[in-house]
Order: sequence, then C-alpha cells, then structure tokens
Amino acid sequence: MDNTPNPQLLIQLTEMKMPFGKYKGTLLCNLPVSYLEWFSRKGFPEGKLGILIQTIYEIKLNGLEYLLEPIKKKRNWIKT
Repeated sequence: MDNTPNPQLLIQLTEMKMPFGKYKGTLLCNLPVSYLEWFSRKGFPEGKLGILIQTIYEIKLNGLEYLLEPIKKKRNWIKT
C-alpha cells in the first residue's frame, strides 16, 4: 500500500461541502471537531466522503490544520 500523502485530498477538503446533516453546505475543512468525533464513534460514511471526513478528523486531532492554510489562501485568491 502506498503511504505517500495525497495533496489532492487536502485540496478537496477545502472545496467539498458536507452534502447532508446538521452541517450540510459547510466546507469539510470547517466542520467542528465535535461533529467529526461523532463520526469517529458512529462510523464514517462509505466512499470518498468517508475518506475525506476521516482525513480532516485526523488533521484536526493532530493539530495539523496549518497544512490547509496555504491551500485556503490560494483558493480565496483565485476566487477574487
């Protein structure tokens, strides 16, 4: 199995919105830790969404949110 980090996942975390639930429409990178902890207890969704939610959970759990800052800044710069 390839353990090389996938930068595309980080980009998707700053672009994809939660498609359902209490935080529908919220960017995955902006989901609150309490919601991510709930998924951790109850089970992450299947497929790509589950991988992304689990990834942002691990990022926030380990204090690595700074990894997303350059991506967020570039994304905001492109939109203006």
